[in-house]
Amino acid sequence: MDTLNTRFAAVTITELPPATRISLRLADREAAAGALGLDLPSRIGLRAVAGDRSALCLGPDEWLVEAPAAAGAALTATLGDLAARLPLSAVEVSDREITLALEGPAVLDLLATGCPLDLARMPTGAGTRTVFDTVQVVLTREADDRFHLTAWRSFTPHVRALLDLAARELAAGL
Repeated sequence: MDTLNTRFAAVTITELPPATRISLRLADREAAAGALGLDLPSRIGLRAVAGDRSALCLGPDEWLVEAPAAAGAALTATLGDLAARLPLSAVEVSDREITLALEGPAVLDLLATGCPLDLARMPTGAGTRTVFDTVQVVLTREADDRFHLTAWRSFTPHVRALLDLAARELAAGL
């Protein structure tokens, strides 16, 4: 079985390429938006996308900012310049996490095997910090039948094993 891409009858699990991820904490989101070229959503669970960057609001003053790996240096430089003008905390967590794309008609059933949330109610484009089994993850809904699940690198083998098992069980029950 390929460790990067698993396909079963009802769902596909694919490890996505590395990306730049910044855990950003600041009080003045409007001032940061111009510098980042990206609105920082004001409500928890909302995500903004501008070009190849996105920002998911995870808390009242916390965002997960993502960009392609190649844009990491530019994003870090922008945040460095911004930090000279605004009090903020920007921590690059790119190497800490791995993102899996989960896609297919049974994706909600797959996620329900380990996540306590009613993800059918999550709108496309939204996201949340939650748990899968006992692991903290960030889930974003990319389409009706596609989610991205981001977990810390050290927990990813556990999450991946559970997802693969659940996907096999779903495929067998179809």
